[in-house]
Amino acid sequence: MKDGIVPNPNNIHPIAGYDKEIYVKPTIKNPNIIVGDFTYIADSEFDSHVTNYYPWSRDRLIIGKFCQIAAGVEFMMNAANHQMNAVTTFPFYTLEGWEMNAPDPSEMPFKGDTVIGNDVWIGQNAVILSGVHIGDGAIIGANSIVGSDVDPFTIVVGNPSKPLRKRFDDELIELLLRFKWWDKSIDEINKLIPLLTCSELEEVKEEIKKRIE
Repeated sequence: MKDGIVPNPNNIHPIAGYDKEIYVKPTIKNPNIIVGDFTYIADSEFDSHVTNYYPWSRDRLIIGKFCQIAAGVEFMMNAANHQMNAVTTFPFYTLEGWEMNAPDPSEMPFKGDTVIGNDVWIGQNAVILSGVHIGDGAIIGANSIVGSDVDPFTIVVGNPSKPLRKRFDDELIELLLRFKWWDKSIDEINKLIPLLTCSELEEVKEEIKKRIE
């Protein structure tokens, strides 16, 4: 608790007097968009960042807890894909007046759900393409186009995005994936903040080992 205030994941505006950063979860109305506690976006709304998502869409967007989503980020869903196994890619069936029924789903490119892990930082103007899975603790560089899966605690940059490096050594990554600090209670996380924000990573490693034994 800071200044008598307890963190509340259902509070849309977590910064008093500032509406350009919101917790996403309490704003979601689409049951196929699932967002964890305390994930925020640097904007006053979230819906416009999920594009090509229609009433007939069958994929889900799943985002974990404590993610940090910068301004201009776009999640491009499967309905952005057009039929590619025919002479034309033009989607006649979506537009008025054209005598075409929707193609069978098996005729359409479909890459499945888009899944973002916990504590993922997505940089400004990055685009996450449909069906991508991004692991816990990953960092997506600004302006990156992410079309393939990203391992946990890996930094990716570019268009198309490519791994730059892992954030930590394999031992610390394994410990963090076992520790799952993001699943702990608010009281526990408050007590863990000195550990979670410590840059002496060997000390962090040893402390986590003690806590998960």
